Amino acid sequence: MISHLRWYMVLALLLILMGACRRVSIPKEYGYCRIDLPMAQYTSFPWRGYPYRFEYNTRAQLHPIQQDKEVYWLNIDYPDINATIHCSYKPVCHNLGTLSADAQEFVYNHAMKASKIDQTEYVNDTVGVYGILYELEGNTASCLQFFLTDSLHHFFRGAVYFNCKPNQDSLAPMMDYVRQDAIHMIESFQWQ
Repeated sequence: MISHLRWYMVLALLLILMGACRRVSIPKEYGYCRIDLPMAQYTSFPWRGYPYRFEYNTRAQLHPIQQDKEVYWLNIDYPDINATIHCSYKPVCHNLGTLSADAQEFVYNHAMKASKIDQTEYVNDTVGVYGILYELEGNTASCLQFFLTDSLHHFFRGAVYFNCKPNQDSLAPMMDYVRQDAIHMIESFQWQ
């Protein structure tokens, strides 16, 4: 009888131990690395001969783009956060409607992925700069686009792209950083 009792105790102990080693799965939220971005410091556009000037973040790098017939194009690169503001310039010659429509088409090409597109108008009568800033929410390739014009001679367009797969949640701090720089650029923009 003692051997049967031991056998039942060993069996009960094994069952208890097997049940105790069971793990309860708890779903965990996705985590993203914390990114501490430096405070922005601005400086004046350094190149002479361009039909525009503005202030840009000293952490960014300016790179002129040479296209066949296009002049005064540039990229504003942010190597620390892998982002670029692609900037283009076109002279206005009775084609302001076409240039504006093209700029809006570039924005609304992202409408399928965007959950929301906000637009903010900019008017600076003292220096003759007028434009629209488009902010695209969602996992779009471009999170921010804008165009500026004087309505008579100049048309400047910018689009922000991150050189990675778009993920609004993980890119949010960097998107806000570049957004603040783009707004500063727009507010300090002047025609030459």
